[in-house]
Amino acid sequence: MKQLLRTSDMSIIAFAQALLQGEGIDCFEMDVNMSVLEGGIGIFPRRLMVRPDDYTAAARAMRDNGIEVYDHP
Repeated sequence: MKQLLRTSDMSIIAFAQALLQGEGIDCFEMDVNMSVLEGGIGIFPRRLMVRPDDYTAAARAMRDNGIEVYDHP
């Protein structure tokens, strides 16, 4: 899996997942259970992962809709 997005804004995660679903791209949200450790205040970012083969199409869909994509080092 390749990281597409990292944010603590749950509305962006939800929007990104809907966009990817509309494009037929599978994604997986990581770090969902960190809210147990943080007390639900949303300080730890969540990551949205996609398959490496889908990364280019997913990144294009995100950028076309104004969502900043995580740039890999």
